[in-house]
Amino acid sequence: MLKFIHAADFHLDAPFTALSGEEARSRREEQRRLPERLAGLCEREGADLLLLSGDLLDGERVYQETLQALSAALGRVRARVFLAPGNHDFYSPRSPYAGVKWPENVHIFTSSTLERVELPELGCTVWGAAFTAPYCDESPLHGFTAPRDGGRHLMVLHGDVDGRGRYGSITQEDISESGLTYLALGHVHACSGLRRAGETWWAYPGCAEGRGFDELGDKGVLAGAVGEDGAVEARFVPLAERRYQILTVDLTGADDPAAALAAALPRDGGRDIVRILLTGESGVEGLDLGALTAVAQPYFASVTLRDHTRLRRELWERLEENSLTGLFLRAMRRRMDEAEDSAEREKLELAARFGLAALEGREEVRA
Repeated sequence: MLKFIHAADFHLDAPFTALSGEEARSRREEQRRLPERLAGLCEREGADLLLLSGDLLDGERVYQETLQALSAALGRVRARVFLAPGNHDFYSPRSPYAGVKWPENVHIFTSSTLERVELPELGCTVWGAAFTAPYCDESPLHGFTAPRDGGRHLMVLHGDVDGRGRYGSITQEDISESGLTYLALGHVHACSGLRRAGETWWAYPGCAEGRGFDELGDKGVLAGAVGEDGAVEARFVPLAERRYQILTVDLTGADDPAAALAAALPRDGGRDIVRILLTGESGVEGLDLGALTAVAQPYFASVTLRDHTRLRRELWERLEENSLTGLFLRAMRRRMDEAEDSAEREKLELAARFGLAALEGREEVRA
């Protein structure tokens, strides 16, 4: 069984422009710990290969301590490491990759032409290619077919499956005709899970650490294995130090918004960066977001609140209108007055609220 870890899209030294200078510096420092966590996972899994599918660096401007942390972590891995630079960290004579003496177990693909590395001790061949510019207009896999030699052929690439842009668009047909055992891809920041085209297995692990509210939830890598028969298995392993989360808290019916907010917050988000959307009908005009933020702050590493509530309105205020709405409300009020028990009256009131919302073209929330 050939064991591998597949990772991509670390975007080390990202600028974090939405954060303050100090916050951005702190997040970059946290990013620098990611390669060490990756190395630890490789050791725990007993990985034979570490496949890195590009965009480990966010750009050409990289802090020296970042390169040192990356190199040191990869050097501690007993696995063979293969890195295919992507569109953000493309290889060139001026690339950060070109200015570092990498450990002997690390192989960086430096050409846009596919290169092969045979590993007879592991019974496999690893292929790969690099972005050599910020864009790649051709599929790096087009026209490629692995030798039909009964061996296990893996490839490391940065590219966009079924994409139509300039980032190494790869078609499902390219994958199917490649004859590869496993295609380790980078570029897409959401984990794809293990997929198959023809006889070839392929996957995106997604980014390993979220950088904003467009990269929510657990982020990590894939831990997998290739059997002697070429069968591939892989599972997602969370690796991010922090998660970005968007939570929705409905304040409908809450006379005390602070208490309602506190009751709705999870108790396990101490390292998360969170945005809370306050929704529903509030009984308070002009929520004090500063005070509510203070309520939520102890539960998370960082939190911001956005007020999407609307002021609670009296259900029957349009009762006397000479309109379809007034006619509807008078009919519902009459049915409520004739109801025999409180349970039926509650149902009718709820029906009146939803009916009024439909007539006014808005969304009603359950009280």
